[in-house]
Amino acid sequence: MAKKKEQKKEILESPEALADKLHLAEGWIEQHAKLVIGIVAVVLLAIGGYFGYRYYVTAQDEEAQRQMFQAVYYFEADSLDLALNGDGNNPGLIDIADEYGMTDAGNLASFYAGASYLKQGKYELARLYLEDFRAKDLLIQAKAYSLIGDSYMEEENFEQAANYYNKAASYEPNKFYTPTYLMKEALAYEKLNDPEKAKQAYQTIIDNYWESAEFQNARKFKAKLDGNS
Repeated sequence: MAKKKEQKKEILESPEALADKLHLAEGWIEQHAKLVIGIVAVVLLAIGGYFGYRYYVTAQDEEAQRQMFQAVYYFEADSLDLALNGDGNNPGLIDIADEYGMTDAGNLASFYAGASYLKQGKYELARLYLEDFRAKDLLIQAKAYSLIGDSYMEEENFEQAANYYNKAASYEPNKFYTPTYLMKEALAYEKLNDPEKAKQAYQTIIDNYWESAEFQNARKFKAKLDGNS
């Protein structure tokens, strides 16, 4: 270790020693020119490929947003078949989700497709698209979990419903939607004849979301469960 420190100090203090080191490096580069050029080319290709890919994805996302405008209009008008399958001139959510799945807009199309199938009572198809949806958004990802919970609730699979309502309530908790998810979770546990877990969900609303519209119902339903204990 001491020898290495001495060599390092010698190079730093001696211009001649530094020049020798640089000369050796230049000689190595000259001897391995093809290797150096190859490494540089790979790095440049990787950088170019990354920015090229990002440009391509951005362009695709803009195109998906443009194409999705009409489908979302149909969804909001409850014209669900047109929203899902298109109208002959404009593509539907299914095609947009399949073709532009790598983009944010294509990902959002999966959410709308899942919500559309849920409204139609096609619960397995709803889950297929909602489970494929991923977002960092504060609200929409939790909403997707809640919709999956709704699909299981409709099928009377209360255990899975409770699991997904819990995921919705646990994802980025907020005062706007979390109390609603907790109420749904509590109801699912009541359906499962699990009053303790139902009371826990109600209590979370009582403790943390006392300004919410769900607060009074949470108190009432928990009191009813306490009376039956």
